Amino acid sequence: MKTTTSFFLLTLISFSIIAQKNQDKMNSISKAAPSWSQNANIYEVNIRQYTPEGTFNAFAKSLPRLREMGVDILWLMPVFPIGELNRKGGLGSYYSISDYKSVNPNFGNMADLDAIIAKAHQLGMKVILDWVANHTSFDHGWTKTHPEWYNRDAQGNILVPADNDGKLTDWTDVADLNYNNKEMRQEMINDMLFWVKDHKVDGFRCDVAGFVPLDFWQDAKNQLDKQGQYFMLAEDESPQFHDNAFHMSYAWSIHHKMIEVAKDKAPHQQSQS
Repeated sequence: MKTTTSFFLLTLISFSIIAQKNQDKMNSISKAAPSWSQNANIYEVNIRQYTPEGTFNAFAKSLPRLREMGVDILWLMPVFPIGELNRKGGLGSYYSISDYKSVNPNFGNMADLDAIIAKAHQLGMKVILDWVANHTSFDHGWTKTHPEWYNRDAQGNILVPADNDGKLTDWTDVADLNYNNKEMRQEMINDMLFWVKDHKVDGFRCDVAGFVPLDFWQDAKNQLDKQGQYFMLAEDESPQFHDNAFHMSYAWSIHHKMIEVAKDKAPHQQSQS
């Protein structure tokens, strides 16, 4: 009888993550990963679509059930206000952020989010925020007060983000930050510190981390480490990001290869019996 390898693809989160790196490989700039992040189950939460109401308070009712399911870490997709200028669609993208230190009023208020974090901690779960450091919305306050914090064309117009090959993306609703500007870098880190100091979040999932210079993440990690142990997950699979600034990173390549194998579109081991 011929048998083939079979796969069970659980899609609570539609990505694969590289396993936690060994402590003896940690770079000197980083503390070891928090013990609570070892072998933890991460659950991605889309507040807007999670319940019919699409609010913090409606989602909060599910916290005990999620804990019973074995969830250890709640990753909240961006909870910040969404930009209006150049918005895509009626609701806009979570990743077009107009203020890093506020919450989307459609979800509720800051007290509602604080209550989720407190309840999650009471139940033994941790909470990480989706952090978008590469770009802001076109109506973020920085575009007016600090236009030099953005990459601009010869006419002074703020650019959309470019990929790592220098090609402009189709992310027409977001403005590309200039990481050559040291003041902007520190203000971005200050906003991250606001969430760990004042609102007790436990870390960050960092959007398109590979579009942001590695030395920024190293600096951010150093400053966060001075406050305690915070978990850092990079949306990037480059070894240098995994080894030098983050505790965990994505495994995009192996994720897509596994899907190809599961769909019988790529070679896989077979055994005869």
